[in-house]
Amino acid sequence: MTKPSAQGGPEKEIAALVAELEQAEAYEQRLRQLIAEARDQLAAGNVSVALSLLNAALSDIDSAADVVAPSSPAPR
Repeated sequence: MTKPSAQGGPEKEIAALVAELEQAEAYEQRLRQLIAEARDQLAAGNVSVALSLLNAALSDIDSAADVVAPSSPAPR
């Protein structure tokens, strides 16, 4: 999540939060599309294509760690 900035004020923080929300919604839509395509391929009997689509979804999740979770390492 973004941190408030002394220079930008609330408007800048709101704009940053809106942009972050839009990015998260686009990410969710991409994952939903990949899952729907995989389901359709399974229904058509194309197991290997479905697995490839699900692998693509997992790769998308791995590469978008900053959308799913904070990118800074957890304290130990």
